[in-house]
Amino acid sequence: MPTPRLLVLFGSQTGTAQDVSERLGREARRRRLGCLVQALDSYPVVNLINEPLVIFVCATTGQGDPPDNMKNFWRFIFRKNLPSTSLCQMDFAVLGLGDSSYAKFNFVAKKLHRRLLQLGGSALLPMCLGDDQHELGPDAAIDPWLHDLWKKVLDLHPVPLDLGIIPTGIPLPSKFTLQFLEEAPVTHSEEQHVARTDPQDSPSELHPFLAPMVSNQRVTGPLHFQDVRLIEFDITGSGLSFTAGDVVLIQPKNIAPHVQQFCQLLGLDPDQCFTLQPREPGVPCPVQLPQPCSVRRLVSQYLDITSVPRRSFFELLACLSPHKLEREKLLEFSSAQGQEELCEYCSRPRRTVLEVLCDFPHTAGAIPPDYLLDLVPLIRPRAFSIASSLLAHPSRLQILVAVVQYQTRLKEPRRGLCSSWLASLDPEQGPVRVPLWVRPGSLTFPETPDTPVIMVGPGTGVAPFRATVQERVAQGQTRNFLFFGCRQRDQDFYWEPEWKELEKRGCLTLVTAFSREQEQKVYVQHRLRELGPLVWELLDHQGAYFYLAGRRAGSPALTPLPTLPGCSGHCVSRLKRGPEKPSCWGAHCLLPPYVIPGGGWPVLLHSRTPVHPGSHTQPGPPLPYYHPTPPHSTQL
Repeated sequence: MPTPRLLVLFGSQTGTAQDVSERLGREARRRRLGCLVQALDSYPVVNLINEPLVIFVCATTGQGDPPDNMKNFWRFIFRKNLPSTSLCQMDFAVLGLGDSSYAKFNFVAKKLHRRLLQLGGSALLPMCLGDDQHELGPDAAIDPWLHDLWKKVLDLHPVPLDLGIIPTGIPLPSKFTLQFLEEAPVTHSEEQHVARTDPQDSPSELHPFLAPMVSNQRVTGPLHFQDVRLIEFDITGSGLSFTAGDVVLIQPKNIAPHVQQFCQLLGLDPDQCFTLQPREPGVPCPVQLPQPCSVRRLVSQYLDITSVPRRSFFELLACLSPHKLEREKLLEFSSAQGQEELCEYCSRPRRTVLEVLCDFPHTAGAIPPDYLLDLVPLIRPRAFSIASSLLAHPSRLQILVAVVQYQTRLKEPRRGLCSSWLASLDPEQGPVRVPLWVRPGSLTFPETPDTPVIMVGPGTGVAPFRATVQERVAQGQTRNFLFFGCRQRDQDFYWEPEWKELEKRGCLTLVTAFSREQEQKVYVQHRLRELGPLVWELLDHQGAYFYLAGRRAGSPALTPLPTLPGCSGHCVSRLKRGPEKPSCWGAHCLLPPYVIPGGGWPVLLHSRTPVHPGSHTQPGPPLPYYHPTPPHSTQL
């Protein structure tokens, strides 16, 4: 009798949905079910009609958007020409991951569940809506839901009586085996490994461009609390092309002392080479990993040893631990009852994988190398707003990086992996190359030259607007209005000379707010209030576009704009379709005149719900109007 198969498909932006999916795969295998776990866009979606049992795990990003690795699936599944009986042979369940502080909480999961029903699928049980805002995180909803799910699944596919369920204390086989080589092979340089095979192809995650770093300059004063860098790359011959609002992705590395410490804890020889082999057919090896590969390269460039470990990390570590006391503690952390203690030990102080292994040395020293890729997640690329225009700086790409460092109750400061690594690179000491590629952003600008653009960019949020202003000025568009806020003029006023020169040329209207230069703090929203008549004239009578970008956390919440002179509820209620998205309501995608808490991707403020007369005068929920994951450097 063939082994019943369960298919788990995920859409994940930050790795949480993938982690939950892999947990589902492990629990399925313990119940003697064959299980394939795959990203939605990696799975041939036309084969869904032949799948009897599928679990969908999907996160919601931004304004109810699907993650990047399920966008192709999303477009396909919502085709209008799909028959209503397409999935009539399929039993399914949907597990969503979201944040209830956003208006479109778990929007992707809800919409997908409805669509699968429309296509004839049969839901095993109601969908699960995991919530990041819960004190115990998404697991508070996931744990009881999984209990009910396995009851349903085992009713359909009972565990064979002669086998039984594999107990949780027994480790499952690793996904891969590391076959160590006795002699070090002739290896190619990193430049050769990541080089694109087709020079006409644009750089991508699989084949990034190794961009020479031209300069790495601190642009905040010596007395400023934060180190902010303006970094420039030479992209000559890369095939990279971008416009204002686009994003560059950078693949960071672990620093050498951390790599050495990790190898010592696990008893690994950094210079030993290995090849990677999957245990089961159909399981691909990580495409980013070269074959053969050295342990040093694996740990420095691929394993995210400075990330905060998830619950699954402790679950596997407990299975592998030979030390009684350490094993008991690890089992407690991985249990449903131990989640509050795990949060206090790990999540709140932001303790890293490396630090946890230091706290459990007997367990760390007993980890079989085969389990490294099961235990430690891969390093994810970090996204930054591009802060320059090719029209102003041909063959150059610039980013503004705030180096992340903060203190928790742990002795050692917490440091952002990518921003700290970038800050440590010094092109004046020798050639430096950084793997990067570009993807389109969410900013779009009016094509008509006379349309005004209002940009609000406090702090490092001004980065994408520098590219915008450079591009628009090069195209002869001079109706640019920039509201910039920082602490002190002489400490963190980014690009002051450039802004002043553009003002002199009549290409820019600059409004500044220096919050710490007077007794009463002044922020950009105060300047917007002071210039209310001008702002409303631009919006209501001249059809201006309004943009906002900045840090989500660490800055004062921006308050709703006051009722501007000449503005009435009737003005706001006279809406027309926004040009960017047919489903958006908005007077040129500004709706209503809220200034939202700075944060996230730079986007046009818009709403999919019409505003009633007078509603713009009331404080409204800001969260639907911005993307939660900033492409700047605030969470790196």
